[in-house]
Amino acid sequence: MLPWTGLPLRLVLVGVGDGSTTALRRAGAALARATRGLRVATTLGASTGHGPAAGARDVRAVVEGYLLASYRMPSAATAATPGVGPAELVLLGRSGAELDAALRAATVAAEATCLVRDLANTPSSTKDPAWVADRARRLATQAGLAVQVLGPRELAAQGFGGILAVGAGSASTPRLVEVSYTPVAVAGGPVAGRHVVIVGKGITYDTGGLSIKPREAMVPMKTDMAGAAVALATVLAAARLGVAHRVTALLPLAENHVGGASYRPGDVLRVYGGTTVEIANTDAEGRLVLADALAYADARLAPDLLIDVATLTGAITLGLGRQHAGLYGTDAAAVQALVAAGESTGERVWPMPLVEEYAEAVRSDIADVRHVSADSHIGAGSITAALFLRRFVGQRPWVHLDIAGTGRATADKHEVTEGATGYGARLLLQYLTDLG
Repeated sequence: MLPWTGLPLRLVLVGVGDGSTTALRRAGAALARATRGLRVATTLGASTGHGPAAGARDVRAVVEGYLLASYRMPSAATAATPGVGPAELVLLGRSGAELDAALRAATVAAEATCLVRDLANTPSSTKDPAWVADRARRLATQAGLAVQVLGPRELAAQGFGGILAVGAGSASTPRLVEVSYTPVAVAGGPVAGRHVVIVGKGITYDTGGLSIKPREAMVPMKTDMAGAAVALATVLAAARLGVAHRVTALLPLAENHVGGASYRPGDVLRVYGGTTVEIANTDAEGRLVLADALAYADARLAPDLLIDVATLTGAITLGLGRQHAGLYGTDAAAVQALVAAGESTGERVWPMPLVEEYAEAVRSDIADVRHVSADSHIGAGSITAALFLRRFVGQRPWVHLDIAGTGRATADKHEVTEGATGYGARLLLQYLTDLG
C-alpha cells in the first residue's frame, strides 16, 4: 500500500497569523476560496484560546469568514449556468453547547450580511422601491414580525416631503417600510430591554437627479440602498437570535431619477414634522429621505436609541478610505459600544466629531435648514451631513454611520466580496447582542 493511499485528494494548509479573531476570520475566508468547487472541505476546529468560550469564539471566526467569502453575486444567467458554490464545511473537534451557539451566531450573522449583498447587488431594472418593499414584507411576515408599508398616498397624507420629492422624478413611486421585532416576555412579565430604531437609506438607484452624476459615478448606484438592506437584515437577524431588545427597522425607499416632476436646486421642501429644507444639490438626496424617517421615528416610535446607516457621502471615503465607516453620535456609550462591536466583527468604525462651528454651513436664509453646505471653505462634507441629520432626531440618543466607503468593494479581499459588501449588518447585530 502506498503511503498516501486513503488520504484526501487535496490538503490546504492555512496560516492563522497572530491567532486573533481577525486573523482566524481571514483564514476561514482563505479556506473558502481555496476549496471552491470541491464537494466537502474538512477542517480542524481552530482555537488559539484556552477554555470552551475561547474555543467557541475562534471557531465562530473561522466559520464566519468561510461563509462570508463563499458568497457569489446573483446573476441573471445563474438559472441556465449554475455557478460554482462553496464546499460543505465539516468541522472536526469537540462539540458542546457553547460551540453550537457560536456556530449558530456565525451562520445568522453571515446570512444577514449575504442578504444585504443580495439586495444591494440586484440590478435596479428589477429593484425599484415597490420591489424592495415587497421583499421586506415577505421576509418580515415569514419571520413573524410586524410590518407596515406606506405608499405614495399615505406618504403624502402624513407629510413625508423628503421621500416624495426625491422619488418624484421617477416612474417608480417611493415607499416607507417599517419592520418591528419585540422580544417575547419571560414568564409573562413585561418586555425588558431598550427600543433601538435603525433607519437605512434606501435609494434604489441614484442618477443624481437634476444635479446629474457623471456616467462612471452612476455605475455602482444600484448599491445606494445598502443602508436600508442593513436595517432590514439586522432586524430579521435580531429576531432569529432572540436578542433582548426591541428593534425597529425603517426603510425610506425612493429612486432618484430625472423627469418632469424632479425636485430642483433652489426648492424648499417640508419634511415630516414640518421642518423646511432648502435644496442646493439634488445629488444629496439620501439625507432628505433619512430626515423624514428620523423625524418620524422621533415623533412616533419613542426609541431609546436612533441609529441611521447610509452610503451617504463621498467625503467619508476620502477621509477614511474603505476600511472604516464614519461614526457620529450624541451618545458616548453607544459610540464606544459600536467601536467595540466593530473590532469584534471586523466591520470597523472611526469616531468622527460633530464640529459645532460647522453648523453654520447648513444655515439657510429662506428655510429652517439647508441640506448641503453653503460655505465651500468649510468642506467637511461628511460632518456637515451628520449635522444636518442631527436636526431631525429631537433629543433622542442618536448614532449615524456613513458607510459610503465600506459599503462597496471593487475586488474580493478576505471575507469581503466584490460589489456590495454587506457592511453593517454584523456590526449592528453584535452591538444589539452585547447591549445590556
